[in-house]
Amino acid sequence: MAKHTITLIPGDGIGPEIVAATVRVVEATGVDIEWETQIIGAQALEKFGTTIPESTIESIKRNKVALKGPLTTPVGKGFTSVNVGLRKALDLYANVRPIKALPNVPCRYPELDLVIVRENTESLYAGLEHVVVPGVVESLKIITEKASTRIARYAFEYARKHNRKKVTAMHKANIMKLSDGLFLQCFHDVAKDYPEIEADDKIIDNACMQLVMRPEQFEVMVLENLYGDIVSDLCAGLIGGLGLAPGANIGELGAVFEAVHGSAPDIAGQGIANPTAIMMSAFMMLRHIEEFAAADAAEKAMMDVYADGDVRTRDLGGSSSTADFASAIVEKLKP
Repeated sequence: MAKHTITLIPGDGIGPEIVAATVRVVEATGVDIEWETQIIGAQALEKFGTTIPESTIESIKRNKVALKGPLTTPVGKGFTSVNVGLRKALDLYANVRPIKALPNVPCRYPELDLVIVRENTESLYAGLEHVVVPGVVESLKIITEKASTRIARYAFEYARKHNRKKVTAMHKANIMKLSDGLFLQCFHDVAKDYPEIEADDKIIDNACMQLVMRPEQFEVMVLENLYGDIVSDLCAGLIGGLGLAPGANIGELGAVFEAVHGSAPDIAGQGIANPTAIMMSAFMMLRHIEEFAAADAAEKAMMDVYADGDVRTRDLGGSSSTADFASAIVEKLKP
């Protein structure tokens, strides 16, 4: 059996609790993993004087894979988003967000199963802003052929690998004819290399309406950075919220698997947080390192716990702790 060394970033707030629960479940699958713990964000700023220490970046580059808990980012002041900084430092160009309804969890679309692929490095999220004159701010939207082609190819490769039949690009090329027009052109150019996969596109505002009314028409969606951020959260809402949706940021230098929700400082240290999102991200990570049997077993165990309905955390109306939830999954994994 292969041995894996994986960078572990517990994160802030509820991060250490939900990450510890996840490590228990991953280890219960029998996969041989050595965890290399690193810190980033507020803790790192206090200890190293920087939010993203070079040692953490080097660890992820060396190991190629990281599992990361949620981080706190100050709003409007303080340090800039560590998540954005990490993506830039490692060129994690593809943000992948599977959206799949869980058994026994009330939601709008119990059969929903789609994937959002978001370009992670440019558009308005490049953060290129300046004050033109007092009271007037300019923010630059950067779209390049290189990044647009790369993310389109990732989306089609993902569809092919996961046996999905359709990829939809979402854009606003009717208004932003040059920037979104370039993104759309690159998408259709790449689509020619995947004749077995249906390629279509939708204007972003119409796409959002369609997602609320008939989301089953979508399989894989590919979007530029800002649209992708908004739509992936919208889709998480369709299955019950961010606490149930996994995420990954993937590039050529490595991949970081993380829960996309916040650090919930108001409930930190109480042992009541729902670790589902980070656990599902860890199952994505297991597939990424080609431990498919372990990923399938762990995911089935979690789905069985949800289907039973006896062990639920407070956010879903139950009274179970974070550790109780992990224990129930570990119990299901026993031969």
